[in-house]
Amino acid sequence: MFKSFRIISIVGILAVILSACNLPASQQTPTEDPNSPNVIFTAAALTVQAQSTQLAPFNTPTLPPPPPTNTAVTIPTNPPPTNTPVVSPTAQCDLALFVDDVTYDDGTNVAAGTTFKKTWRLRNIGTCTWSGYSLVFDSGETMSPTPDVIGVVAPGQEVDVSVTFTAPLNAGTYRSYWRLRNGAGVLLPVVQGWQGKGFFVDIRVGSSGFDLHTRASNATWTSGAGNLTFGGPDTDINGFAMYKDGQKLEDGSTHSKILITYPQQVNDGLITGRYPAYTVVGGERFTARIGFLAQPDSSCGTGNVRFKLGYREGGVLKPLGEWTETCDGTLRSLNVDLTNLAGKSVEFVLEVLANGPSTQDVAVWVAPQIAIP
Repeated sequence: MFKSFRIISIVGILAVILSACNLPASQQTPTEDPNSPNVIFTAAALTVQAQSTQLAPFNTPTLPPPPPTNTAVTIPTNPPPTNTPVVSPTAQCDLALFVDDVTYDDGTNVAAGTTFKKTWRLRNIGTCTWSGYSLVFDSGETMSPTPDVIGVVAPGQEVDVSVTFTAPLNAGTYRSYWRLRNGAGVLLPVVQGWQGKGFFVDIRVGSSGFDLHTRASNATWTSGAGNLTFGGPDTDINGFAMYKDGQKLEDGSTHSKILITYPQQVNDGLITGRYPAYTVVGGERFTARIGFLAQPDSSCGTGNVRFKLGYREGGVLKPLGEWTETCDGTLRSLNVDLTNLAGKSVEFVLEVLANGPSTQDVAVWVAPQIAIP
């Protein structure tokens, strides 16, 4: 029994010893000399740390991230050079070059109804010989054309090509466009030509008018006694035609263009003036004022005649108008439409016939002319 008690006592003592080993050790700070270097450095560090905690916090700036190393770089494209050479056109079989207007430059004045020939100069700059080629109308005014035949033209050769036209009858500007066509019916392009494909004729049909007053000295004047000399004298009993500008007329007026036509001094005497040929333009009219010259005492007189306007065509005299006038203190205005004569070359005729005795039949034409109003 005593032995058992001893064993239990030994086990209990071992348990106490083992539990003491597991207890935490005492945390006593070892005492150090205050004058030692370690103590001085430790105090300085604590002072700096305390001051830094009392200051406002310092924000360190954030730097932007560096660009990625694989970013693609765009290389600017240089503009094309301004002196880029022009590439020559590929040689082709049918190709023409417009060289010049040989006749009738653009805007040439042409009399109405007259025939004229327009000529262009072309050069064969293709590789094929022109044979059986022709001129064909493209657009614009036809003007009754008659194209000439084109001969054989080898590459590099020049040729003059022509079309005969008839100018329109009415005043205005007219243009006719033409092309060159090969034997297969294909139209040729034309370098330096109209829109690169053709050429044209451009004319002006105008009216400078025909002044019968100014041209009276060029007219042929006759009476029953034969030919008369223009300009008088005004005492010629065979009749006379002359200018007397600034004279007083039966209505008391004076004018700068007065043509006097006094018939032969016999009963029913006459005087006629036939003018040089003139081609009438569409839209033109004959205008004038007719009456009598006042007497020296400014009285009207006893004038009594028939004024006549006509024209000669193909040797035949044709009437345009007739007006009987007596001296009554007024002048008559004439305005005759010449539409039916447009394009015709005619000789205008002025005529005065006495109704009975020709005494004081000093008939006057004031500013007779043919013009577009």
